[in-house]
Amino acid sequence: MKKIEETTLLYEISEALNAHLELKKSLYTVLDILSNSLDMARGTITLLDPVRNEIRIEVAHGLTRRAMQQVRYKPGEGITGRVIQTGKPVSIPKISEEPLFLNRTVSRKRKKDLELSFICVPIKKGRQVIGALSVDKPYDPKYSLKKAEKLLSVVATMVARHVINLETIRLEKQTLRDENKRLLSELENKYRITNIVGNSNKMREVFQMVSQVCKSNATVLVRGESGTGKELVANSVHYNSNRAQAPFVKVNCAAIPVNLIESELFGHEKGAFTGAIKQKLGKFELAHKGTLFLDEIGSIGLDVQVNLLRVLQEKEFERVGGQKTIKSDVRIIAATNKNLEQAVEEGTFRGDLYYRLNVFPIYLPPLRERKTDILLLADHFLERYAKENRKDIRRFSTPAIDMLMAYHWPGNVRELENCIERAVLLCEEGVIHSYHLPPTLQTGPESDTLPALSLEEAVANLEREMIIDALKNTRGNITQAADLLKTTVRKFAYKAQKFGVSYKHYR
Repeated sequence: MKKIEETTLLYEISEALNAHLELKKSLYTVLDILSNSLDMARGTITLLDPVRNEIRIEVAHGLTRRAMQQVRYKPGEGITGRVIQTGKPVSIPKISEEPLFLNRTVSRKRKKDLELSFICVPIKKGRQVIGALSVDKPYDPKYSLKKAEKLLSVVATMVARHVINLETIRLEKQTLRDENKRLLSELENKYRITNIVGNSNKMREVFQMVSQVCKSNATVLVRGESGTGKELVANSVHYNSNRAQAPFVKVNCAAIPVNLIESELFGHEKGAFTGAIKQKLGKFELAHKGTLFLDEIGSIGLDVQVNLLRVLQEKEFERVGGQKTIKSDVRIIAATNKNLEQAVEEGTFRGDLYYRLNVFPIYLPPLRERKTDILLLADHFLERYAKENRKDIRRFSTPAIDMLMAYHWPGNVRELENCIERAVLLCEEGVIHSYHLPPTLQTGPESDTLPALSLEEAVANLEREMIIDALKNTRGNITQAADLLKTTVRKFAYKAQKFGVSYKHYR
């Protein structure tokens, strides 16, 4: 074969290998090219299965599918087995004169007027032999089998590299799939209904409603003041539903400009408006088969409300500037802190959309209505942020607890979380004291009606707090508590009696 023809052949094989990500399709194309260029009667690419320690035909040219499936070799068995075992190529001028030739495919009928030559080269991954490339061609005494052997060895190297690349891609895809499953599992564990902190009666009602609705496809409307955890409930509904493996897309309707909200939800076609330089998929398309969370639903305009109502009713929509109707299988979870009933009366929110959204309402109570949950939440946030900041802070002091319980929490759970995070950052001890809490808590809810504490009162409060902490740490042992505060037992007992603190309560 001429040098130019060899170069053309190798180029075609390289193009064929790079054209497909499917191994078999690529290898079949390679054999077709070899058949046309080398006058090949038959050709096979065999691969070694290291687990079963057997050689199977992966692809073949000139063999029946049945023959390919039935034939198996052991390393060292026959010519192909010997090539894979030794890693050295073999060329046989006349297969009829070779006693080691097994002919297990029974595809070579020996005729006097048709003699075949056989060339087999190893396919290597580094020093490891992973298979073999073999070719049958009509016997020609003038044809150099050594040159053909060298050419096939180059082809085998190209095939090996392709196999390695595809194996790498397969492993990367598997890694991504495993990582995706792990992250989904983490999300499901994170947003279990039982992971929402709270044991008050009102929160138990919320848990019950979430558990009842999560397995259905019903539209859910989560209502409550800002900071009460509406998004957390939406997460729990999705990740405990039958759509947990599908996308969960979140949209904050209040954060998107009025003129872009329709494009954000439904997408747009190229050229639909100034700046639409390419087609964009909307949130409804991205959330197909999954869940779409529409936060602050009360802030969207009336023109968008019409299209949203259509999606909820008909399960279809068009992109902005488009004519094609797109089907949408999406579960809607909406949330709002606005009074939608009042908005309907004022004409700023469509009544039909309100009734379509309000299929299964879940009301989240403000923190001031679930006082028994304040300490649970405070401990939860303390543990999280102490671990995050690598601090050994274990509890709140009694005055700090009193202040947390007395505050009215207008910002609800979000404000409490921020308050605890700040306290953890300020605290350099094992206990969070009242002076670690924000000034808003220290003044108390009735600061407008009560005068500020005098210096003597503030000092007395601090002394009482330190005495109580010392007794807690020593389990009511006055002597140890006095040592802890670096004072005498007499002074300690006097101060404790003055502030009405009894050591017996801490034993």
